[in-house]
Amino acid sequence: MTALRDATFDFALDAALEATEPAEVCGRGRDDVRLLVTDRGTAATTHRRFADLPHLLRPGDLLVVNNSGTLPAAVWMDRLVVHFSTANADGAWLVELRERAGATHRPYSGGQPGEWLPLPGGATLELVRRHTGRLWVARLNVSVSIYLEQHGKPIRYSYVDRDWPLQTYQTVFATEPGSAEMPSAARPFTADTVTGLVSRGIGVAPITLHTGVASPEIGEPPYPERFSVPEYTARAVNAAHAAGGRVIAVGTTVVRALESAHSGRGVVTARRGVTDHIVTPDGGVHTVDGILTGLHEPRSTHLAMLSAFADSSALAEAYHAAIDHRYLWHEFGDVHLIA
Repeated sequence: MTALRDATFDFALDAALEATEPAEVCGRGRDDVRLLVTDRGTAATTHRRFADLPHLLRPGDLLVVNNSGTLPAAVWMDRLVVHFSTANADGAWLVELRERAGATHRPYSGGQPGEWLPLPGGATLELVRRHTGRLWVARLNVSVSIYLEQHGKPIRYSYVDRDWPLQTYQTVFATEPGSAEMPSAARPFTADTVTGLVSRGIGVAPITLHTGVASPEIGEPPYPERFSVPEYTARAVNAAHAAGGRVIAVGTTVVRALESAHSGRGVVTARRGVTDHIVTPDGGVHTVDGILTGLHEPRSTHLAMLSAFADSSALAEAYHAAIDHRYLWHEFGDVHLIA
C-alpha cells in the first residue's frame, strides 16, 4: 500500500505506480502522459494532460531544456553489470558495479583497487580506487564512447520489464551525447509540443548537463557533473526575467546547471565545467521560477530540491494527489509542473 506519511516525503511507492514501459508502446504518443500542476502561489493542484502544456504557460515565459543525449551506458557481463557514469578530465570514468539477478541487477559491494575486469569484446576495465561507497574510479583500455556504441545498452532498472532501444531513452532535444541516464523530464516533448510553445510566444533554450548514474536503492546527494550554459541561454534567461516572464526549468538537471551559472548578482552568465552545486531549500533557487519534472522517489534529494520551489506541505499535498489519482513514476511516467 502506498502511504505518504509526512511532509518530509518518507513514503512507500506501490509497485503498481511504477511506469514499466513508454507511453508509445500502447499506440499513444510520447506526450500522452498526465501532467500534475501545482500553483506556487496558491498551492492548488490540478490534473491535466502533457499536451496542454503550451496553454498552461504564458507568452514571454522561457523553457530551459537539457540537450544531453543518453549513452548506452550499461555493459552486461556473466555475473556483473557495469554502469558507466561520468567521464573525468584525465580520461578515467566513474562507474558503478552491480550484481546480476536474473534479468535485472542489484548493488554489488565487491571489487578491489587494482582489479582488472574482463569485459565483452576483449576490453578490460581497471578499478583504480573507490570514489564513494557505490562508485569506482576506473579506466577502460579502449575508447569508452566507441566501446559503448558497440557493446553497451541503456541502463534499465527492475521496474522496466524489458530492454528498449536507445532511441527510447533520447529526448527530442538530445544533441550532445554524454548522460548515463536520460534527462527524463523532457521525454514527453514532441516536435508538435515545441511548435505549440513557440507559436504562443514561449521561448525554448538549451543547457547541457551530463547526468551520472542515480541509485534506485538509496538517497544520496548528486556528485559533480559536467555542464555548459551557453551565452545564448544566459541572455535568454536574463531577458525573460527583465521582461517579466518566467523561467521554467525542464528537469532538476537544468536547475543545477543554471544555479551553477548564477553570478550572485541576480543574473546568469555563460559558464561551463564541472559543478558540485547542490540545490537545497536553505540555499534557495535564484535563476528559475518553476520546474517541470517527474515524480520522484521517497527520501530522494530531488524532493529536497523541489522544496526550494514550494513548501513541504504543498508538495506533500501534491504527492497525495498523485498517489490518489494513480499517477505513474519513473522515466516513462507522468510529470509535474510547479509554477
